[in-house]
Amino acid sequence: MKKRLPKDIWLLGFVSFLTDLSSEAIFSVFALFFTTILGASTALLGLVEGFADASASSLDYVAGYLSDRSGKRKIYALIGYGFSTLAKVFLVIANSVPTVFAFRVIERLGKSFRGPPRDAWIAGVATKENRGLAFGVHKALDKSGAILGPLAAYFFLSIYGESSITIRWLFVVAVIPALLAVIVLLFLKDRPSAPAKRENIFKAYKTLTPEFKKYIRIAALFSVAYFSFSFLLLKAYSIGFVVKDVVLLYVLFNVAFVIASVPAGRLGDIIGRRRIILLSYGLYALMSVGFIFASSRTAIILLFVLFGVFYAIDEAQSKAFIADLELKKRGTAIGVYNVVTAIAYLPASIIAGFLWTMNPSYAFGFAAFVATAAIVVFLMLRSKK
Repeated sequence: MKKRLPKDIWLLGFVSFLTDLSSEAIFSVFALFFTTILGASTALLGLVEGFADASASSLDYVAGYLSDRSGKRKIYALIGYGFSTLAKVFLVIANSVPTVFAFRVIERLGKSFRGPPRDAWIAGVATKENRGLAFGVHKALDKSGAILGPLAAYFFLSIYGESSITIRWLFVVAVIPALLAVIVLLFLKDRPSAPAKRENIFKAYKTLTPEFKKYIRIAALFSVAYFSFSFLLLKAYSIGFVVKDVVLLYVLFNVAFVIASVPAGRLGDIIGRRRIILLSYGLYALMSVGFIFASSRTAIILLFVLFGVFYAIDEAQSKAFIADLELKKRGTAIGVYNVVTAIAYLPASIIAGFLWTMNPSYAFGFAAFVATAAIVVFLMLRSKK
């Protein structure tokens, strides 16, 4: 068994770390900057965030398809990271609501475009025996940036104050790690795969493996249970956490994610990807039930840790599983997965919001029910095979 990871895994993880460090430092103060300094309404902020969420998965399929068709990974990943960095440079000089709106959308478009080629790159340089570990390491490095970014912004504003000038300087400083990420990626050698057969982009899905198509249906079903993280924060607030404590819960979630990523990846390599995916669905169902009955701060803290563990498995091991199922068109398959699950997230949050107005427990109960249904369907399909 080849346990040692190729250096590309570590370097791509470092690129993601620098990018997330930059992005999360900006996003931690973005809402304040947009509403307080630029004077935009919270309704407009919601519209911007909605477009940003849609943009974050809008180009996944296209990027994965182009990467598979050409066999190249680096150029498409570089375009994605480059666009995100360019958007951050644009933010430094932005002084109006439309320009900041453009920054948020362009930055997320870059994220969408880089994801599938980069993940296919990781899947290609790793072996089947250490692929789970490879994705786990990458996600751990990626989320480490999500932890340090907000903390860096917090200390920067604590030292220099919370004025509009200071926030502008924070944006300038945040561009530096994003630029470094692009430079590191420039010096990485591409690991191309054999170019795929040239085919219509709209027909590419039809040529993916039957096993992947079965999994994508299960993943879509499970994603209907996957409501917005904001509902967990609302539950914590209702239990008695003040605003600053809620922020720390988000940090705790990310810390749990980082700690669990590598062991979860290694476990997936040992027990098999199907079992680790089923385990993640079970953890999500358990967490949802836990939120129904949670009535103490300790219970909320433990549930946020559990959510971090679930998310570590879901984010990384689903990609490793797809790489096992689809050997030839991994970029396309990962792109399809990202788009399908992103589409399912919208009704999930709408349903959760509707049920929340009736009773918060209904929202968590629905999530637990759908997650359990996904487990049953997964087991049934496995049994038939």
